[in-house]
Amino acid sequence: MKPGVKDKLKKVWKWTKWIMIIYFGVTILSVIVFRWVPFFTTPMVMLRSVKEKFSNHPVEIRKKWVPIEDISPNLQLAVFCSEDQQFFHHHGFNFQAIKEAWKYDEHSKKLKKGASTISQQAARCAFLTTHRNWVRKGFEVYFTGLMELFWSKKRIMEVYLNVIEFGHGIFGAEAASEFYYHKHAKDLTRQEAAALASILPDPLKWSPTHPGPYLAEHQQWILDQMNNYGSLDINNPPK
Repeated sequence: MKPGVKDKLKKVWKWTKWIMIIYFGVTILSVIVFRWVPFFTTPMVMLRSVKEKFSNHPVEIRKKWVPIEDISPNLQLAVFCSEDQQFFHHHGFNFQAIKEAWKYDEHSKKLKKGASTISQQAARCAFLTTHRNWVRKGFEVYFTGLMELFWSKKRIMEVYLNVIEFGHGIFGAEAASEFYYHKHAKDLTRQEAAALASILPDPLKWSPTHPGPYLAEHQQWILDQMNNYGSLDINNPPK
């Protein structure tokens, strides 16, 4: 190898190494800081804001952070039952669900079956965007691991319920409760909580207050799961 080429490769490696060190340092520190600090905005909120400004039918971005104590246990139970019933028993990834989703996608012509845990969804909505590609998925795995390492399950649920998208320009449980039901998130009934949880797979397409036959059936399924489970105390999760 020529000396000039070797020197250039050394410089490239030097810069790459420093970029990686800075990136890992900043992201790890950010996850640690957000263990206590609220998310007042996220990359997804900023992306939606930009899109809405250039849209033919712009909508107001609604987002309001509230502590988990101000979010109804009904909604906590509803998303637990609908999205991730193994939430308290895994470390960010439900490998059995991933395996089942992989088999389902191979043999089904319908919509792809999701296998993302609440932790993965929280990582995606808090630190990334919804763009579907393997690069984003890799970063999602990275941030999910950091969150599971540095945050409690209670904190993950709190962040999740504050950053998840519930409709066009609607982010978080408080904004969704006020928009759809004209009440605070802490006052949601079991039926309202199930309805909100039911739209999470496709919040830009579905409405909790105007469900079609499929969504109405899904809402009832969530309610049945909630009734079977009973109650959820985030401060004393099941062992």
